[in-house]
Amino acid sequence: MSTATPAVRRLRLGPRSAGQLLTTAEFDRARFREGWRYELINGVLVVSPTPSRKERDPNDELGFWLRLYKHQHPQGSSVDATLPEETIDTKQNRRRADRAIWAGLGRDPKKGEVPTIVVEFVSSGKVNQDRDYIAKRAEYREIGVREYWVIDRFRRTLTVFRFSGESDQEQVISEKQNYETPLLPAFVLPLAVLLTLADRWAKKKKRS
Repeated sequence: MSTATPAVRRLRLGPRSAGQLLTTAEFDRARFREGWRYELINGVLVVSPTPSRKERDPNDELGFWLRLYKHQHPQGSSVDATLPEETIDTKQNRRRADRAIWAGLGRDPKKGEVPTIVVEFVSSGKVNQDRDYIAKRAEYREIGVREYWVIDRFRRTLTVFRFSGESDQEQVISEKQNYETPLLPAFVLPLAVLLTLADRWAKKKKRS
C-alpha cells in the first residue's frame, strides 16, 4: 500500500523571519514580502535590506549595456537573458546574486537554470568581501557557472573567475581597463564608468 508524500508547507516570510531554520524545499516554496533580499545559508534564513544606490545604479547600467548589446549588436544574440536580484540555487544554499546572465543557449533560460555568468557588486565590510570572493566563488563553481564577476568599488577592480573543468583562471581588471569575454563576443565592459556611478552616490551621502 502506497503512502502519500507529506505536503511541504508554504511559508510567508518577511524581515522578522530572519534566523529561521528552513529546508531548501521550504525556502523554494515560500512567499516573500517584497522589498528585502532573502537567502538560505547553511539552513538559516538571511534577510537583508535591498542594495544601496551605490550598487543599484552601476548594476542598472550594466543591465542597460547588456540589453543594448543584445538588441543592437550583430553578435548580441549571444545574450539570452539578464536579470538583477536573481536567486541562484546552489547545492546547499540559495544565494541572491546582483545580476545573472545567460548566454549561448539560443533560448530563454528555464526556471532554476544555472546562469552562464554571475555578477556581484561588493558591499562594505570584511564579512561581505569574504562571502563574495570566497564562499560564493566556490558555490558558483560547483553548480557550473562559467564566469563569476566581482565588481569591487573599494579595491577599484573587477575580478573575473573563469571555471573550466579542473582549471580555474583568475583575472583582475584595473579601473582604467575594459573587460571582454568570449562568452559575449565584442561586448566591452568599461569598469571606470561603473565605478564613477557608484562614486557619485557616495559623494552625495558625504554632502548631506
